[in-house]
Amino acid sequence: MSAEPTALTGTYLTLDDGRPAVRFSRTYDHPVDRVWRFVTDPDELAEWFPSRAEIELRPGGTIRFSGDPNMPESTGRVLAVDPPRHLSFDWGGDELRFDLDALDEKRTHFTLTHVLAAENTAARNGAGWEVCLAALDAKARGERFAGPHAGATAPWKEIYARYVEAGVPSGAPVPGMD
Repeated sequence: MSAEPTALTGTYLTLDDGRPAVRFSRTYDHPVDRVWRFVTDPDELAEWFPSRAEIELRPGGTIRFSGDPNMPESTGRVLAVDPPRHLSFDWGGDELRFDLDALDEKRTHFTLTHVLAAENTAARNGAGWEVCLAALDAKARGERFAGPHAGATAPWKEIYARYVEAGVPSGAPVPGMD
């Protein structure tokens, strides 16, 4: 017998400016400075983010993305940075926003908002973040994440199907599958 699948943790929404987005929230038992390193340090990011990201942490700074088997190497631009609370950057025409709020000295509320250039990418990207954030969740607990967190071999097809079933906009090509 297989275990019940975990609940979808992403929320599809329309931002105040009309752009579509998917949003994920977590609470980590780490100080805000530690969680900030999860989202800004290239070696930390490599353990959970879809590609290696080397970030010039200043507005207008360059981010170099590499190592994703389904995406060519590329660059993005830092849109805003307010250490250790906020980082947003351009990623292939989309915008990623990381917001961190210290709940106390030892716990941090983490929010990832993926602002989408195209609404029909919501289910695909939501499923991808579920897998990536499972790797970050394991990392935050001090565990190793077994299995890939990016690429066509990542275990996200079932999650993707559940997002589609939930009515989240879909239909965009899936790298490595289409």
